Amino acid sequence: MSGADQTAGTVQCLLCPHGCIIEPGQRGTCGVRANIDGELVSLVYGRPVAVHVDPIEKKPLYHFQPGSGSFSIATVGCNLGCRFCQNWEISQALPEDVPPYELPPERVVDEALRYGCSSISYTYTEPIIFYEYMFDTATLARQSGLKNVMVTAGYINQGPLEQLATVIDAVNVDLKAMSDRYYREMCYGTLEPVLRTILTLVEAGVWVELTNLVIPGWNDSEEDITALVDWVLSEIGSSVPLHFSRFMPMYQLTELPPTPVETLSSARSAALSAGMSFVYVGNVVTAEGSHTFCPGCGRRLIARQGYLIDEMTLTPEGNCPDCGEPIPGVWSD
Repeated sequence: MSGADQTAGTVQCLLCPHGCIIEPGQRGTCGVRANIDGELVSLVYGRPVAVHVDPIEKKPLYHFQPGSGSFSIATVGCNLGCRFCQNWEISQALPEDVPPYELPPERVVDEALRYGCSSISYTYTEPIIFYEYMFDTATLARQSGLKNVMVTAGYINQGPLEQLATVIDAVNVDLKAMSDRYYREMCYGTLEPVLRTILTLVEAGVWVELTNLVIPGWNDSEEDITALVDWVLSEIGSSVPLHFSRFMPMYQLTELPPTPVETLSSARSAALSAGMSFVYVGNVVTAEGSHTFCPGCGRRLIARQGYLIDEMTLTPEGNCPDCGEPIPGVWSD
């Protein structure tokens, strides 16, 4: 098992910043990592509850193998408790609550190849909590020529993350806000580990895109957007794709309205004006929010309708055909 310390029958899980100290017969915060007879055990290894073939754009990843299919899996469980979670029926469930598929790593890889996918995505809930299952599957996937994608909130300790980065090719990190108070009140976590995760992944050469779910009254002010964009620009640079995503009322926040489209468009405009090169709007269709434009000459390079690509004019090398501007991303297998 990844990241465990044992003392007098108790175990401490070292996978994420919670650092749960677990008594025999008990579980950690995530609900899926348990102390069984003094050993830290995953209750969800090889037992996903969601298995689908998705377009890679659904993750969302817009600069990674566009137009390809990704074999997508998730188990129950999460190490955060976001009050707005869109998949709360499985992320906040326990292993005994949802009937699983029996799908060991070898079968995941076989199924991904059978369906003609270019990658395997660990997604929907929080893949960090099924770390061992993800790592073993990703290792086999690499050997079979498949890429590995993680969609995550990034709440993980440094050691396990560095190991994971050796087998993961692309990550979309949900950067929820630039406020520790927001993380504590809305997600039951903290901000700093997430920022560290993003920087570690970038330094490791993993392709990174960021998503910010914009929630009315919580992280939608001009100051909120400016703080997030300023951090990205100063710490990573202007080329990382940034997705502003629309909130829809669900789970514990059903009393809030959906994010106004104007708020998302304004956030995109502000990020572009500040110097970001690739800014997108998600969970709603806008005139330009799904398209990729050349930051050099302004040409539309990839036109999208929802998760479908209508037009793609990048050169095979990933350059703008008009001005030759290199567009950062992973554009082929």
